[in-house]
Amino acid sequence: MQVEVVRSPRRRKTVQARQVGEVLRVSIPASMTAVEEEHWVAEMVRRVERQASTDQIDLAERAAALADRYELRRPLVIRWVDNQEWRWGSCTPADGSVRISSRLVREPSWVLDYVIVHELAHLSVPRHDHRFWAIVHRYPLTERARGFLMARGGEHGCEGEDG
Repeated sequence: MQVEVVRSPRRRKTVQARQVGEVLRVSIPASMTAVEEEHWVAEMVRRVERQASTDQIDLAERAAALADRYELRRPLVIRWVDNQEWRWGSCTPADGSVRISSRLVREPSWVLDYVIVHELAHLSVPRHDHRFWAIVHRYPLTERARGFLMARGGEHGCEGEDG
């Protein structure tokens, strides 16, 4: 990917990237050091590449198929998010929304499916109790996926972990 860095004296703190044809234009403050520039250019390239990868997976379709297959509630909304550095997914049962970390786009599809099933189970059971795990274990690769994610630095990274 070709990158063009634009230093702006008017830009004070923010960094912005946008695709212009085949070029990723990264706008940075003029006061930024070369080391900071290198960091932010790499970060913006990573974000743009991850966004392009998430565009290829229809989360709503995938969640609907998993919900039907494993007799789970369907989410009202499911979407990719880039701001979950420590969690693989999160769910708000009150409004039926599910958020999936875009980091999962690089993982095997059966791991993504596990995280979706995990979050869909939270639509019925908010806590990680025996009822919750009974629902999650409808997905046959649960233990394998949990082990995979543990090796990645967190089991399933779900907020409110009770065990």
